[in-house]
Amino acid sequence: RAEGMVTVTLLGTAATMPLPDRALTAAVLECSGHSLLFDCGEGTQAAARRAGVSLMKLDGICLTHWHGDHIFGLPGLLQTLGCQGREKPLLLFAPAGDAGLLEALRALTGPLPYPLRPALLPPEGLDLAALGWPTGAALSAFPTRHRVASQGYCFTLARAGKFDPQRARALGVPMPLWGRLQKGETVSAGARLVRPEEVLGPARRGLRVVFSGDTAPCPGLEEAARGADLLLCDATYPTDDYADQAALYGHSTFPQCGALAARAGARRLWLVHYSPIIQQPEDYLGEARAAFPAAECGADGKQITLRFEEEP
Repeated sequence: RAEGMVTVTLLGTAATMPLPDRALTAAVLECSGHSLLFDCGEGTQAAARRAGVSLMKLDGICLTHWHGDHIFGLPGLLQTLGCQGREKPLLLFAPAGDAGLLEALRALTGPLPYPLRPALLPPEGLDLAALGWPTGAALSAFPTRHRVASQGYCFTLARAGKFDPQRARALGVPMPLWGRLQKGETVSAGARLVRPEEVLGPARRGLRVVFSGDTAPCPGLEEAARGADLLLCDATYPTDDYADQAALYGHSTFPQCGALAARAGARRLWLVHYSPIIQQPEDYLGEARAAFPAAECGADGKQITLRFEEEP
């Protein structure tokens, strides 16, 4: 189990219709043997196989909204997980108010040998440690601007302050208990309880990954993307010549993505969710890089592993 490490793999970067080398929207995030799937467009299972990603260990599927190009891969995936012997419950996150669509999904999948548990993320986010993820792992949702109820997702992996062995020894904490303090647990040392903050320095910079889903530029996305290590952003249209069309349908352009990432102070920007009119995304990459030089074009199978910064 690699601590302080998050891997993100793009499984689909197309909008509206799949292309031979571009499945519909999906991305998977993995951390310490656990994973989350963001959207599940047509072609997700085949794309995961090509990328060498297992979807069996998913703890949850995070739907940004209920449009077909983001969910049509879901019934098949749910059935496949059952056929492969899954028994562990699977969480399904989605915007509130779509009970009818959820019932339609259940009808399409039929009986499953594992519990499928729809869930709403609380405003403060969900502590994933309760599901076995590392201490400090959390998932939250934020409102986006699309034609239907929609939300993006923010995954964070907090990092505790540096452990001070001298303070631990001074407080009489046995060495076997040090690891528990580093994980944020309070321990008993003789006649007193020792809290993590008594032996840890200030919190250090963690990791932050943001998945926009379909959206026009909006305050919710910009706030979520603030300081993000990786922003996966709706880039449906290549230039601002399409700005009116993008606003009408609740999408973004390459230049708008670059400008938002720059305003938010993101570290990395990957453009995703390309309209079929974009045959070669790299032809338009300069449109985003004008405002955000670190912008990159996403592609099916593109993968990155993010790590905690090394100590000085």
